[in-house]
Amino acid sequence: MAKGAKARAAARRQRDKWKSKRWFSIRAPRNPWSYRVIGETLAEEPEMLIGRNYEIMQNELDGDFSKMHVKIKFRVSDVLGSDAITEFIGHQMMQDHVRRQVRRDRGKIDDTVDVVTEDGFYVRFKPLILTRERVKSSQKNEIRSVARNTILKFGASSTWVSMQKSVMDGELDALIKEEASKISPIRMVMIRRTQLIQSGVVTNDGPTLEEIIAEEESTKESTIEIEDGEGNTEHQDMIEEGINESEMEFEDSDEGIDYESMTVAELKVILKEAGKPVSGKKADLISRIME
Repeated sequence: MAKGAKARAAARRQRDKWKSKRWFSIRAPRNPWSYRVIGETLAEEPEMLIGRNYEIMQNELDGDFSKMHVKIKFRVSDVLGSDAITEFIGHQMMQDHVRRQVRRDRGKIDDTVDVVTEDGFYVRFKPLILTRERVKSSQKNEIRSVARNTILKFGASSTWVSMQKSVMDGELDALIKEEASKISPIRMVMIRRTQLIQSGVVTNDGPTLEEIIAEEESTKESTIEIEDGEGNTEHQDMIEEGINESEMEFEDSDEGIDYESMTVAELKVILKEAGKPVSGKKADLISRIME
């Protein structure tokens, strides 16, 4: 057999890897996002998804467009059927946003704080504090110390889920700013990065995956029924019945119908049944009915 024929035969025998792959839905953690679908990915086997990272901007996750510069990071921890369950492993401010906040006439204080939460999660926080004007090195050290103590106290008395919420909605930033402002006026406080180092005790609060999937399927079925026109047909029949009754009343009395209060759709139905044109503005439709 010729060399080219052998190569073509080998290519035909080779398994197409793309055909063996299938789609998996990537879901956010159970708490606080209730297994929300945040994306899709391809894989040959479910085991190949374990440990895969997925990033999404915060505004795409919760609709807050003031957080377009915040990148949230997830990691696939388990696969159930066609659903890849993730865990929150941290967030990061975009570098261009951080650079825009730093100016020559402002003091810049940053730090790295390792926290162990109430439920045993080991997390690394990287706060960034900007003062309204230049400050001395001694003031920077005091502000850094206050911010560190605030984060440590807050983390020791909070769960990892509550820490996520406080970072995402700015509650922790506001708490640090309030304490640091006693030393020097503060322009901005941001937790520019968080990183999950080691997991702790995972809580089982919130709906289960089975409940979420059942709710999604019921919502999908309701949407399909509406698109099929079952609800619209019934509504249209009710409109037509109401119009027919109005027409009967109008036959008994010439002043029985107030066409001005009717919608354009209702007027067009009357014209259509009368075999008249249905084009034009509302005033044209009314005058055509009155002819």
